[in-house]
Amino acid sequence: MDTPAAAVAVEILIRRATPADAAGTAETWLRSYDAALPSVRRAHTDDEVRDYFRYVVIPERETWVAEAGGEIVGMMVLHEEWLDQLYLAPGWRGRGLGDRLMTLAKERSPSGLDLWTFQINTPAHRFYERHGFTEAERTDGTTNEEREPDVRYVWRP
Repeated sequence: MDTPAAAVAVEILIRRATPADAAGTAETWLRSYDAALPSVRRAHTDDEVRDYFRYVVIPERETWVAEAGGEIVGMMVLHEEWLDQLYLAPGWRGRGLGDRLMTLAKERSPSGLDLWTFQINTPAHRFYERHGFTEAERTDGTTNEEREPDVRYVWRP
């Protein structure tokens, strides 16, 4: 259950994901994507996303989860020098959790990071720019599965 921003502070544990976290991590991704990007067509069904997390993301990528009260409320995926994913459960935005995950990403990849986000996702642009990322490239979306115009950001220390 998503917790409103006005709720009492809860301890948040950030840790490496385990196979047992696949379902909760996928659910956080699904809820976050649908809340943040309602106009962007998802390229995969909910079940395909769940399988992707179970069989690819958790076992093959450096995946981190943020857990509050036994529930996964945030997730981040690093792959080489790419920040592949950073998603928060909708009720957990604006509470510093994204900042904590970004700090961890920079610690894990001290030589720099690249990432893609959709052009339509202006809150993400503000977040990444606030964390020192700069726009490097824009595309018309023909090379991503959603066919949505995107932007590549880079951070170099």
